[in-house]
Amino acid sequence: MSEFHYGGQAVIEGVMIRGQKNMAVAVRDPAGKIVVHTEPLTAGIYTSPISKWPLVRGLIMLWDTLVLGIRTLMFSADVALGEEEVEFSGPIAWGTIAISLIAAVTIFFLGPLFLVGVIDRFITSSLLSNIIEGLIRLALFLAYVFAIGFIPDIKRVFAYHGAEHKTINAYEGGASLEPAVVSTYATAHSRCGTAFLLMVVFMAVLIFAFLGRPPLLLRVLSRLLLIPVIAALAYEYVKFSAAHANNPLINLILKPGLALQRLTTREPDEMMLEVAITALERVLAADEATKTTD
Repeated sequence: MSEFHYGGQAVIEGVMIRGQKNMAVAVRDPAGKIVVHTEPLTAGIYTSPISKWPLVRGLIMLWDTLVLGIRTLMFSADVALGEEEVEFSGPIAWGTIAISLIAAVTIFFLGPLFLVGVIDRFITSSLLSNIIEGLIRLALFLAYVFAIGFIPDIKRVFAYHGAEHKTINAYEGGASLEPAVVSTYATAHSRCGTAFLLMVVFMAVLIFAFLGRPPLLLRVLSRLLLIPVIAALAYEYVKFSAAHANNPLINLILKPGLALQRLTTREPDEMMLEVAITALERVLAADEATKTTD
């Protein structure tokens, strides 16, 4: 088994897996057939040596989540709805990415800043003000994750999320990729994007806490400009902790992220596991084929 860490995300009625040089998204259509799209990761951010640089690779992961994640999500929606011609990219995809990014930054980074501004004149300590802002940000994030779990369609996405984790866990454990075997593995995974997002929020609390209380415009700019830095640091933490999960202290630190995945994963059924396994097998085959042609 390769030392490369495969990963991906759940989409509508399917799973996307990102490999070393290829990606695959498998989606079950209304007729019950598994539709698979595979493509090479040819963009410079994937193939350039800088993609392995510490901190820089964290920004690539963020970009990967926004662009590749939303593109595959849109692809899965088309397949799940039985669309005959599936559009995998284009202006709609880029527009969705831009709107999603603006909404996330506004709600989870600028929103808490403006909310704490309502009571800021009653807070004498800048440190306390920034900590309250961070706690509001954390509360908003947790409330959002908790609330969307009640939406029926999201519940299915969370089940596919569990299928993705089980499949990756089985592969990394050297098990055969059969639904009956994969089903015995855990739905939580230490490199999950949920853990990454939780660490972004937590690191934002720590970093913003010591920035003082400059004028509002400067506070807004600091929140915006430091997002890439925080994302890069969070990624390095998640990567390091996943590689040292057997260390008792690291294992203890990992627990909040693993616990949060109880909200973002569900137990998948056999058909969902088949989809996740198909996506991983296609990526493994594509990566192997790429090696033989290099």
